[in-house]
Amino acid sequence: MSCDEDIAICRRMLRGGSKTFFAASKVLPRSVGDPAIALYAFCREADDAIDGPGRRVDAVEVLHERLDRIYDGVPDDNAVDRALARVVTHFAIPRKLPEALLEGLAWDAQGRRYETLSDVLAYAVRVAGTVGVMMSLLMHRRDAETIGRACDLGIAMQLTNIARDVGEDARAGRLYLPRQWLCEAGLDVETWRAAPFFDDRIGRVTARLLAVADVFYARAVAGIADLPWSCRPGIHAARLIYAEIGAEVARAEFDSMSRRAVVSMRRKLQLLGKAAVVSLLQEEPSLAPLRPEARILIDAVVVADGLRPHALAPPRRTLQDRALWLIDLFERLERRDQLSRSGRMS
Repeated sequence: MSCDEDIAICRRMLRGGSKTFFAASKVLPRSVGDPAIALYAFCREADDAIDGPGRRVDAVEVLHERLDRIYDGVPDDNAVDRALARVVTHFAIPRKLPEALLEGLAWDAQGRRYETLSDVLAYAVRVAGTVGVMMSLLMHRRDAETIGRACDLGIAMQLTNIARDVGEDARAGRLYLPRQWLCEAGLDVETWRAAPFFDDRIGRVTARLLAVADVFYARAVAGIADLPWSCRPGIHAARLIYAEIGAEVARAEFDSMSRRAVVSMRRKLQLLGKAAVVSLLQEEPSLAPLRPEARILIDAVVVADGLRPHALAPPRRTLQDRALWLIDLFERLERRDQLSRSGRMS
């Protein structure tokens, strides 16, 4: 099939199950929107293969074999793999990026435990930060600061997803809220997992996670300012729509157990208009320090481009970075206090 036919098939795949991404892609120029559709179609298939109703025990291995053939230029005879093979070649997407995505999806299959915020962020980097970085490459932006902010946007979106899906995940036997936070809120994690319920303690933890997401959304804004003019409305639209999901969770008093937050079409259209206006405002470039969990992605790109992994601009702290630093500080102090109480510190 032709390239256009393959993209059309990928687009039909996403129209029903990935509405927010599909809507945002329609605002991007076709030169970016079409390869983004191909990229996301593979991500969707990978997620379904590992986590869908027809998942296989060897799904991760099969996906890695598909990547082998894609990067060797001999993709499987299907629209998704053919389209992705063209994209990774044309845009020089390092293989370590989709591999990191598959690693995150494999963590789902393994039932990985997420004890701390850093653990959750490491997961978000892999399943969503990778998509943000690859989207940056589709827009021909490869410098470390810009792809770092693209990773921040992916992290923010994934944290929003986690906050929105607390009930859905719990009923499926999954938990992405930091266990440490739940313990601090006074919950016995395993008892709660056996019979999930909502109360103020779950609400406080969900609110806390959305506060971290807001920090990452704020960090991402300056990176969007470095994107081509024609791409900014689409990326701002995705940012604003996802942030609105978090706002809907907050309006429900952070109860995402009894209902799933949804942004209405009318509100999405309003946010698309706001995205167009925001895109006209030039933000100051950010030299915010990268999260250590995101290092794996940034290094993958700079090494592939022949740069030294540590050759980054010196950091400059913004208000959002100070907020994230404070969150980190409290995490370390709380962990130290727990270790001290358990007698594991001298």
